[in-house]
Amino acid sequence: MEKKLIPKKDIQVRLRRIEGQIKGIEKMIEGENCCKDVLIQVAAVRAAINKVGGLLLQNYAKTCFLTEYDKRSEEKKIEELVSTLTMFLK
Repeated sequence: MEKKLIPKKDIQVRLRRIEGQIKGIEKMIEGENCCKDVLIQVAAVRAAINKVGGLLLQNYAKTCFLTEYDKRSEEKKIEELVSTLTMFLK
């Protein structure tokens, strides 16, 4: 099975786009835009952050998690995976 990782540059581009969205929200608030419009943009940022988190989890599962598998017991690795997923989902 080939490990296909998300390139770091792709994640950085997504984060810069999110940064732009955040600045846009700040301008909307300064301009006293309609709360509904601001909330729509906040939801878009949240979705974009979740997507980045998902990509990072995918990379984690394919690199860190699998490469460290031999170093730890199965039970410890499962606990670590559950802990990481729980932290992300909060």
